Amino acid sequence: MNADKPNLPKTVGVWNRLEPPRIINSKNIFKYMNGAGELYLGYRFRHLAVFDYTSADQGNILVELYFMESPDDAFGLLSLDWGGESVPFDGAPEAISTRFYTAANRALYGGGLLRLWSNYIYARIMAERETPTSKDAVFALGKAIAAGTQYPLEPALVKLLPLEIDDVWKLRADRLSFFRSHLVLNSIYYLSHENILDLDLSAEAVIAPYQYISDSGDPKRSQFLLVQYENRERALAARVFLNWRTAGWHIN
Repeated sequence: MNADKPNLPKTVGVWNRLEPPRIINSKNIFKYMNGAGELYLGYRFRHLAVFDYTSADQGNILVELYFMESPDDAFGLLSLDWGGESVPFDGAPEAISTRFYTAANRALYGGGLLRLWSNYIYARIMAERETPTSKDAVFALGKAIAAGTQYPLEPALVKLLPLEIDDVWKLRADRLSFFRSHLVLNSIYYLSHENILDLDLSAEAVIAPYQYISDSGDPKRSQFLLVQYENRERALAARVFLNWRTAGWHIN
């Protein structure tokens, strides 16, 4: 599938695709979704193509294809929620990465919703009514989106995270998130209403908890945040700004 020309079927099961798709961009995204637009604009969002599949008596299926500037941005959107059932696709390699995830969990399903990372595309496929038949149709649409695309690795910054620290703290890879915007960071882990890390779309960041089990059996967690700026000057400026804004804070 060409990243700019999705090859979705006209029919899938008893569902028929309406034409043409709706095209959403940064100017009208808030008309399409109420309040959630900032989440997608917090990555390098290009546009959204919305396809409607209708049926006579089985409810509708909605397909949203978010076209991003890079596979990293599409990965970032998926990484905001690792919940759901991992969905393997025919022909996928057994493992894309030896560290964090396999081909299976680049697609996650739950409650009639399939979320998929496919190269430059982050896709959401939603059945209005979840049934075995609609689930099969949703999976078929997911396979059509993923067909012929590359299986990109996770962002390079993610690979820098150690799997463990001091042989005690273990990375919770199922809780890591890749992001660029402080608004997205606050949706993951609230830090401040201000952009104290001076983040923008040129930055890359990953946050993940590390966990260890104490002698009493209680899990202990600590958040690890790693930010990469576009150059050394931006990083130094961000450090100065952070020190100024957090003067008097005690941060663990």
